[in-house]
Amino acid sequence: MTRHRGRGIASINYPIGMNLGGDPSQALVHSNPSGKFTVALSSIDLGQGMKSVTRQICAETLGVPVEDVYVDTADSDTGPHCMGSFASRGTHRVGNAVMAAAREARGVMMEAAAEELEVNAADLETDGRGNIHVKGAPHRSISTKDVAIAAQFKQGKTISGRGIFLVPLSEVNPETGEMSPATCYAHACLVAEVEVDDETGEVAMVRMDSAYELGRALNPRLVEQQLVGGAWMGVSHALYETPEPYYPEPVHGPRDFVEYLMPGPGDICPHDIAVLERPAPDGPFGAKGPGEMCANPVLPAIANAIFNAVGVRIDDLPITPEKVLRAIKAQGGTRPQARR
Repeated sequence: MTRHRGRGIASINYPIGMNLGGDPSQALVHSNPSGKFTVALSSIDLGQGMKSVTRQICAETLGVPVEDVYVDTADSDTGPHCMGSFASRGTHRVGNAVMAAAREARGVMMEAAAEELEVNAADLETDGRGNIHVKGAPHRSISTKDVAIAAQFKQGKTISGRGIFLVPLSEVNPETGEMSPATCYAHACLVAEVEVDDETGEVAMVRMDSAYELGRALNPRLVEQQLVGGAWMGVSHALYETPEPYYPEPVHGPRDFVEYLMPGPGDICPHDIAVLERPAPDGPFGAKGPGEMCANPVLPAIANAIFNAVGVRIDDLPITPEKVLRAIKAQGGTRPQARR
């Protein structure tokens, strides 16, 4: 028995959103009498942190503390329209819609504050701590709570805003029909190092090193967590998970997550991540979001690493020990490739 080490690399570019029909997302923002704000969405948080990010985007645009913003992900009957939580579109599409709604709500809030302070709205600014004051005269100020009370009970105004983000139609080349399918792309490169057992066919992860370019990281901690978790979803797709031979009839398939193969804590390897920030011109505060690209480069990188380790090229996922052993036998033994 020999354990062979190999290293593989893969790089990707990933289009944000699907762009069919403009790929629209809508958002509503309104305040209540306490000066707190609610963001209404039909977009669903699947655990990717969309509520946290849209909350930050709304608070930053309004100029209020992030703890004064609540995000309500309702449904398609009670919330504004959204195409859905897929295609890595949440931060970019929904974030832009929230920003537009928050801008409109901020305009009403500043007009209401201007009426109370008897100044022009253009002469006011927010401090991000729940206060609005006259530029150059911070002693002349009013809290967002008092503005909300005055607007709703004295001025008869609703501090609210509506926002939609719609991808502009691409120009079409009359000669070739060519057009741009996306407004922005995210990019990634990942190096995977594996160890392959030539007697059992087992593939063990040794380490991963990656770099992700995703616009601007609005919440760096969430970005890091998503990149780490997404990479291990990629490892799971590459080496473990399969619906076959049970799909589409699952009667004799795994009954729970004890029988359904996935990597566990003992399979985790070190993963060094570099986040490269290149703000997107059409993203909310330059953000694109990591989304599905977290997992995408992992699969080809692992396949390349296995080839580097034992010289077999497997393009049928998942790469199970049985497939590795059959491929090694078919070529008459291992053929480790040169490592550079």
